[in-house]
Amino acid sequence: MLITPRTLSGFKDRLPKEAIAKEKLLKKVTQVFESFGFTPIETPHLEYAEILVKQGSEEIQKELYRFQDHGGRDVALRFDQTVPLARFISQYKNELPLPFKRYVVGNVFRGERAQKGRYREFTQCDFDFIGSNSIACDAEIIQVIYASMLSLGVEDFIIWLNHRSILNGICQYFGIINEEDIQNTLRIIDKIEKIGIDGVKNELKENLNLSDKKIEGLLQTTNIKQTQHKEEFFKEIAPMKEWNADLKKGIEDLENMYKILEELEMSHDSYRINFSIARGLGYYTGIVYETTLTRLKSLGSVCSGGRYDNLTKTFSKENMSGVGASIGLDRLLVGLQDLGLLDNKSTTARILLICTKEEFLPFAHRLAESFRRSGVNTEIYPEVTKLKKQLSYADQKGHEFTIIIGEEEYKNKAITLKNMTTGMQLEHLGFLKALEIIKTH
Repeated sequence: MLITPRTLSGFKDRLPKEAIAKEKLLKKVTQVFESFGFTPIETPHLEYAEILVKQGSEEIQKELYRFQDHGGRDVALRFDQTVPLARFISQYKNELPLPFKRYVVGNVFRGERAQKGRYREFTQCDFDFIGSNSIACDAEIIQVIYASMLSLGVEDFIIWLNHRSILNGICQYFGIINEEDIQNTLRIIDKIEKIGIDGVKNELKENLNLSDKKIEGLLQTTNIKQTQHKEEFFKEIAPMKEWNADLKKGIEDLENMYKILEELEMSHDSYRINFSIARGLGYYTGIVYETTLTRLKSLGSVCSGGRYDNLTKTFSKENMSGVGASIGLDRLLVGLQDLGLLDNKSTTARILLICTKEEFLPFAHRLAESFRRSGVNTEIYPEVTKLKKQLSYADQKGHEFTIIIGEEEYKNKAITLKNMTTGMQLEHLGFLKALEIIKTH
């Protein structure tokens, strides 16, 4: 009996066109990470379940892929890259210089409802600054996000900023004192995009028994968003520093970070404070951020993160703080595709070599070898068939150039170069001239 070929729901195969586009994105962002001095590490997809259990939000715990392996061990697939980082830092702390800057690229797994740009297996690109409480680290993470977006050709985006102390302080001001109640409040507010303002009001009333007046005040305050220049905005929210110590700390941290960012050649419109940004994961304690594409707001955040002062508390008595962010590459890939910012190529080769006779193949292979040694990816069509079919193959895959080797070319050891975009064809070229044209294209 034949098995029907099909992909598991929430998981995804990638055809060459999309896989190539994703690989190009990865190369671009890792170059940005390394330009700031972040170094790569790797951790396993599979961890002991005790490493991951109770580390994320209640929602994430429900989505955990957990099972017994062949040795009867209780194991789980990682749901993010931060919890494995906490284990990694605690395990190798004597071998790592502090502060430690790392990046990691790898797949994570969550059994959540699949939707556009959101799968049950997806790639995260994380970059973190471990072992320093300096606000300069938070500012650098913002710089990396900004540089990463620009490297991918995205110019219309906003990095939304907030501080967990601000949210804690707002909750306290409206009478929500208990830590568990604060977390529950923030979790509900964080769902505002999913269930709307009325849904949030209903949940706050049902779960926390708040009065309508307090709910209105809470939602009005958490809806504060920076729309003007930083001086005007910080002047407007300055009275909130007097509400309590948490609000004072949160606002002052953001002010200090802005002093660094304002000195840079970053567009000041690319980052904005938004008091509704809560971040769903339970371990954020300081500045938090979410990055949205202005023309695709419905896509959600494509890069998010924040500061976590209790990173290693589960694994070590010696606590260590950190700050970092994660680029959701699969979601970003969908967004860039919708914005028309991706190449539609199904090949990594720039040139396709075409022969009109079998006896020309050795010359073609020697020529291809020369192009590759000169840094130009080159493919040879392996069969001699109709010229139209071979050119169609090049057009379909997205080769930039074809080199046709016929009687004349073979006899004179010359090159006929065809630009597949413009249709322009140049004949009787030497190797060096052809290489110059290709490299300057």
